[in-house]
Amino acid sequence: MLRRQVAGALAAAFVVAASLAAPAAAQTYPDRPVTLIVPFAAGGPSDVLGRLLAQSMSQTLGQAVVIENVGGAGGTTGAARAARSAPDGYTLLIHHLALAAGASLYPNLPYDTLKDFEPVGLVNQGPFVLISKLDLPTRSIADLLAYLKAKGRDVSLAHAGVGSGAHLCNMLLQSALKVKVNEIPYRGTGPAMNDLLAGQIDVLCDQTTNSMPQIQGERVRPYAVTSTERVAQLPNLPTLQQAGLPGFEITIWHAVYAPRGTPAPVLARLNAALEVALKDPQILARFADLGTTAYPEGRRGPAEARAQLEAEVAKWGRVIREAGVTASN
Repeated sequence: MLRRQVAGALAAAFVVAASLAAPAAAQTYPDRPVTLIVPFAAGGPSDVLGRLLAQSMSQTLGQAVVIENVGGAGGTTGAARAARSAPDGYTLLIHHLALAAGASLYPNLPYDTLKDFEPVGLVNQGPFVLISKLDLPTRSIADLLAYLKAKGRDVSLAHAGVGSGAHLCNMLLQSALKVKVNEIPYRGTGPAMNDLLAGQIDVLCDQTTNSMPQIQGERVRPYAVTSTERVAQLPNLPTLQQAGLPGFEITIWHAVYAPRGTPAPVLARLNAALEVALKDPQILARFADLGTTAYPEGRRGPAEARAQLEAEVAKWGRVIREAGVTASN
């Protein structure tokens, strides 16, 4: 009986100590560098956004925010690294809609997409743009769509891995055209873009954040955007709906996450630093240059980020089931 009483007292003391330690740790957070995992290769759109945020958040937090590129498996390798990390605020993840799609594409994920992450906040939203190498014998979106239908598997479409945004765009495009092409997977759209520029692949459905510099430099040929409205920075490009694919829409969105169990005061500190970044005129101007926009103030906090993730998991679950696509096929 005495042993049980002593054990119970020790357990209670441990709980009290832990509850007191968390706020104390949060008060001194951060006291060392923070790692921001980008689950795709360096040079890609998520990497560009991550580095913009990291620079601003480093200044706000008073500690370096260091980018770690952990590519592979459509962003799930980096997400798994983040989910397994200590919930102390020193390992974060920036990810886009592929985090939501991966929940249906990969049946044996080592994490629970809806339970193992604490959203810090939403970052941006923007369209994809359909681009090709310069010597592809097409000049308009009508030409390109006809070319894809006629050539099928003789045309190479790159993507950043199963479940990546580019892969999801490819999947919707093939479904809309009722055609199968030769899909070439990469560990990120940065390497895919390099091969497109070298003429080794034909077509890429890429985020504007990655493709705008190449379009402006006339190193690739742009055809259409995937949003429902034209993009101000690309006024001459139609939407794919305007090009004859009714209902075609896919937009990219990013959010920042911490591992499940990260203390609320730490999450609040991180969200405040993210807010500073998303109000920075220089970052917003850079977003505009890249053809993307920050989520509106007041609609990008942790609760909104969680709601967005839940809605997108449900949406892409339906799309992927209807398409019969998995990571293995």
